[in-house]
Amino acid sequence: MSSTRATVMFIHGLWLHATSWGDWTKLFGDAGYTAFAPGWPNEPDTVAAARAQPQAVADHGIDDLMVHFRAIIDTLPEQPIIVGHSFGGLLAEKLLGEGYGRAAVAIDPAQMKGVLPLPLAQLRAALPALGNPLNLHKAIALTKSEFRFGFGNALPEAESNELFDRWTIPSPAKPLFEAAFANFQFHAASEVNVRNNTRGPLLLVSGTADHTVPDVVTRASFNRYRGSLAITELKQFEGRGHSLTIDHGWTDVANAVLEWLKAKGL
Repeated sequence: MSSTRATVMFIHGLWLHATSWGDWTKLFGDAGYTAFAPGWPNEPDTVAAARAQPQAVADHGIDDLMVHFRAIIDTLPEQPIIVGHSFGGLLAEKLLGEGYGRAAVAIDPAQMKGVLPLPLAQLRAALPALGNPLNLHKAIALTKSEFRFGFGNALPEAESNELFDRWTIPSPAKPLFEAAFANFQFHAASEVNVRNNTRGPLLLVSGTADHTVPDVVTRASFNRYRGSLAITELKQFEGRGHSLTIDHGWTDVANAVLEWLKAKGL
């Protein structure tokens, strides 16, 4: 690790609150990083407040999120390491491809334009939002059973329910619609600059039991970077689902990220 305290910015995905990164920010802080996890645009400060104001985050798409996180990075004294989960992982990839960030880690990243696999489990996990076209401009909340299928399928039901009660919030449906129809659009919001040869290192992480972003989707994203000379690596966690950043095994993932950063001198 470098002698100076590098900054790490964590970006969450749909249906989780920014405070769900709390254990990670503490672990990274103890490891010598300056770590923080900003919310999405208009996201209330607590899970309870976010649930009480469900439409506060409605109608924010990928471009809005990019503007939001670019502006945050622009206020920092140095380029951060960006760690994102799910749609936060896609944002991390997009930011790094644009030259933002020293490095990035995309954990179960949402589907970028050009990725073709669309497993049935992924379609089912997205149905709470995509099942009704009128949801496009709304914020949608998951039910406990929907969370169990999309996030907690690899966990005991009791743990999945506890995570649902602790961390879930309504989230805008718009990013899902944008990702779902990206391959039919010339300039899609989910497009990533996968050919940037001068960007920092990128680590893609997948859980092999993930329903929301199946392992085959993450591997397809990884293959999209074959035309870049920049460092791109993939790490898979056997039997882990989309909850891998918040469930009882989160330290396995977090420590693997720390080890990767150390190996890259970051």
